[in-house]
Amino acid sequence: MNDTLPYGSFIAILTMASATYLTRASGYWLMGHIPLTRRVRRGLEVLPGAILASIIAPIVAKAGIVGVIAVVVAALSMIVKRNEFIAVGLALAAATLARAYGF
Repeated sequence: MNDTLPYGSFIAILTMASATYLTRASGYWLMGHIPLTRRVRRGLEVLPGAILASIIAPIVAKAGIVGVIAVVVAALSMIVKRNEFIAVGLALAAATLARAYGF
């Protein structure tokens, strides 16, 4: 006989959804009580880039030189073309070529 709760998955999903909602709602509530000074605005402006860097840095560190090559190619592509799809395609191509040449 199965000893798990009959609605265990449903309860887990509801709990996770509630935690997500409470986190977002409390963030909006908290920001409503913080004065938006120039320093706070600047911090909020750079936050997406900081989050992106914190996600990409460990991946690049694990991938080694191939990851560095791919990120540099993607960054240069974004500077020149400003198109995410082209940047991803070129980064994948650069990583593939780097691996093919033994990096």
